[in-house]
Amino acid sequence: MTHLQIRDVPDEIRIVLAERARERGQSLTMYLREIVVREASFAGNRALIDDVVARRGRSSLTTEDVLAARDAERNRS
Repeated sequence: MTHLQIRDVPDEIRIVLAERARERGQSLTMYLREIVVREASFAGNRALIDDVVARRGRSSLTTEDVLAARDAERNRS
């Protein structure tokens, strides 16, 4: 396992992160590790989306179309 070091983090940012870690009952190191691992896992999501788009082509649906369909479905309930 490797070690990472982040330099030049503003004090006010470190304080916010330390507080969030404390609220979760974690050390700052464990909290930051969780964030880094979660962020790296998103790369797999992006690769999957790129693969689907490459095989199926781009959709003609817009963001507005998707949101309208979502809202219509929610209103049906």
